[in-house]
Amino acid sequence: MKKINVICVMMIVCFINSASIFGQSDSKKDKIIADSNTSKAEFIKTDPLMKSIFNNAYGYVIFPNVGKGGVGVGGAAGNGAVYENNTLIGMAKLSQLSIGFQAGGQAYREVIFFESKSAMQRFKESKFEFAAQVSAVAAKAGASGNAKYTNGVMVFTMQKGGLMYEASVGGQKFKFNKI
Repeated sequence: MKKINVICVMMIVCFINSASIFGQSDSKKDKIIADSNTSKAEFIKTDPLMKSIFNNAYGYVIFPNVGKGGVGVGGAAGNGAVYENNTLIGMAKLSQLSIGFQAGGQAYREVIFFESKSAMQRFKESKFEFAAQVSAVAAKAGASGNAKYTNGVMVFTMQKGGLMYEASVGGQKFKFNKI
């Protein structure tokens, strides 16, 4: 039974990855960009100190709507907008697979900041992924005051809804497409 669950989740993740935003209409991209702008405003509203991080980062990617779910084996996916020197340069796709004790579903926002050109370049070449040991800071008032870049990257998340119990390992993988 467990093997069937793993196979099903892997098939779902493969489908999510193949249903890329890159071939979709301009209206879909415009919605993702608009949602990214709203998410940026929400991050700053929640923690005003984040405004300086947005302004000083070499680049960043905002995933305004990431959906995550699982029972034993889980997955997540989301689309986002990529900015370099505060200028929109492309679109991105996030996918995640996790295995462990988990049950439920949730929606959240995620922003990844890049400290340098080389960190940003790894992302743009789609050679960028998070392993299980990378942790994100939950966005709340003052949280960014002590946040630091790790290997040129800093990550913040903000829960939007849902409930998920989780003690799992997995990783996030990203694809970038220049516009």
